[in-house]
Amino acid sequence: MSVPNSTESVLKCTKAQAGILSLNRPKALHALTLDMVHAMTAALLEWRDDPAVAVVMIDHAAAPDGDPKLSRGFCAGGDIAFLRNSALNDGGASGRKFFHDEYQLNHLLMTYGKPVVAFMDGITMGGGVGISAPATYRIATENTKLAMPETGIGLFPDVGGGWFLSRLRGRMGQYLALTGARLDGAECLWAGLATHYLPSANLAEAKARIAADPENIPAILRELSAVPPEPKIAAHSEEIERLFAASRYEDILAALGADGSDFAQETLKTLHTKSPQTCKVALRQLATSLTLPDFAANMAMEYRVGARVLVLPDFAEGVRAVIVDKDHAPKWSPSTPEGVTDDLLDAIFAPLTEPEEWQPL
Repeated sequence: MSVPNSTESVLKCTKAQAGILSLNRPKALHALTLDMVHAMTAALLEWRDDPAVAVVMIDHAAAPDGDPKLSRGFCAGGDIAFLRNSALNDGGASGRKFFHDEYQLNHLLMTYGKPVVAFMDGITMGGGVGISAPATYRIATENTKLAMPETGIGLFPDVGGGWFLSRLRGRMGQYLALTGARLDGAECLWAGLATHYLPSANLAEAKARIAADPENIPAILRELSAVPPEPKIAAHSEEIERLFAASRYEDILAALGADGSDFAQETLKTLHTKSPQTCKVALRQLATSLTLPDFAANMAMEYRVGARVLVLPDFAEGVRAVIVDKDHAPKWSPSTPEGVTDDLLDAIFAPLTEPEEWQPL
């Protein structure tokens, strides 16, 4: 068994027949940096051709001082402060590099030739969804809180969100992409974003047994699974399918406004806090993804969008309002859905020049 260096932001080790990647930035809820992306990619490429490694497991390391508050994240997303700094100071160049390499990691996980098991034991948002959603087995627990909250900071649900969200039942993906709603572990299982629901107390045994016997992962996870609580979001699935049925954002807002239910009114209130631009981007992203032949084409599309949205005003302003100043009063530009024209969306989704286009590893 190899021993990881505890000072690193990604702990890499092998145990029995497993390669294990443990995210290790507990004070940042294990949010991804470019160095972490590169470390994970290098390990995956090394293990892909190593006959001694039959399975890869991705989890988060425990906080060094045992503080449970520092252990509550699987991965809270990407390094948003870094991306904002890039948008403001280098024209988005370093931010585009982050997206480019992160998307290569997402694609590598999606197409990996060996089973990947992601343990989403804690907050799983943005970039955390990007490294768990492509996994063969996605383990939710009572601690899971999964969301794609990007429209609240002027981004869009990238890292493969277009692919995964567009393929959920009904219009659940559109609801999650626009509102940034959080799902607990039971709701993740119900929605199909998790494959299994395990009590967190069973995770250590699951990891040990999977490492020792990777050919029997389904049976191991089945034996250690528990019956989850009732998924609360299921009670609203018919409302979501009806209220989010339209392809135009304005029509969704109108449907919510015309509905007198508490759910519709609370959802409308939530949407009024989001960037109109990136809400429209997200709707087109999900619709476009369904027309694409494979995950690589989806990631190329998302990279085009990311390269442009990164340097539009809403992203820097959204991060300022939510994370920097925390006044939660962003001034979006355009300020209304009607101001986000089809021409603007066409420009955001247009192909890049050939040398700039994203390519998988």
